[in-house]
Amino acid sequence: MHRRGKNVAKLKIAIVGLGFGAEFIPIYQDHPQTVCTAICKRNATELQGIGDQFGIEKRYTDFRALLRDPDIDAIHINTPIADHAWMAIEGLKAGKHVACTVPMAITVDECLQIVALEGQTGKVYMMMETAAYTREYLYVKNLYRQGKLGEIQFLRGSHQQNMGLPGWPAYWYGFPPMYYATHAVAPLADLLGKRIRSVRCYGSGRIDEEYSKRYDSPFAVETSQMLFEDSDVACEVTRSLFNTTRQYRESFDVYGTRMSFEWEQTFEGGHVLFSGFEDAEKIEIGDGDPGLPKEIAKYALKRQIVDEEHVSFIQGAGHGGSHPHLVHAFVSAILQGRKAHVCAQVAANWTMAGILSHESAMRGGALMTLPG
Repeated sequence: MHRRGKNVAKLKIAIVGLGFGAEFIPIYQDHPQTVCTAICKRNATELQGIGDQFGIEKRYTDFRALLRDPDIDAIHINTPIADHAWMAIEGLKAGKHVACTVPMAITVDECLQIVALEGQTGKVYMMMETAAYTREYLYVKNLYRQGKLGEIQFLRGSHQQNMGLPGWPAYWYGFPPMYYATHAVAPLADLLGKRIRSVRCYGSGRIDEEYSKRYDSPFAVETSQMLFEDSDVACEVTRSLFNTTRQYRESFDVYGTRMSFEWEQTFEGGHVLFSGFEDAEKIEIGDGDPGLPKEIAKYALKRQIVDEEHVSFIQGAGHGGSHPHLVHAFVSAILQGRKAHVCAQVAANWTMAGILSHESAMRGGALMTLPG
């Protein structure tokens, strides 16, 4: 087990998948407690180019060969969705700590396998859910912790994207919307701090037949109502991927007894805080410190180690400033010998809520209870 200390060797991280994944290389290189020691990509030419660009010596085109390398402590998976579960499973079995981009898996069984392996191996698993570490979410989470929102009455999440134009990897076309629901689910479940107990989802509209037959998934939009354990709060989650015209929106709304927060309707339209009876205040959440608690990730990009009392948000950090927070959260869990905040059990709950919502929609809105 790695411990904090001046003379402790840095964690050796391997990044698997170098499209989106390449964005994390400089973060691991700049973090004071890690080194990006290896990269993995099937395309050898692209692998060599990225390795040269970032000065990384160990380069693998074979994922299983990478897992046999005893000099690697942890892997960070950024591959196509169908590869997430089996790679995480093999990584844990090989004795590596595992970080994985969303979603955790696309079947309930795969989710439960990863949960079991996290417990059996004692290794850290973390789903790298960006929506739980954005500037906006951390800002609202702090308002709630301070009691400024009061009691939460209702939550809404939305992730709408029109992917009908060519250029996306082939597997996306016709993908069931709720299979990729965690960006909309995570802020709601994490803020409330409760496990999702059951879901009921309805599909609406239809996508092109050439898309729908790929996954036998016909709906243009899927909207799910989710209930939590030991809570009287319900939430609503909406997802769309094709044949629904809208500007990209990855959002959450929170309605409390004292204050409420609503995500901006359009890009740069401004988020809104509601207070009193009819008062509304447009807020700007930029790269300044919105008074977040110091226990949230203290590490930022550009070789900047942030003061113990503040959190710095660097413009340009991916997905609402979340990337350096994700890395720091994963690394801290390993070094401190504890589970990550978005550990396998949490990740499975958020992921299965989407998987079972799609199943509910296919069954005409049947109530589905989550395992565990």
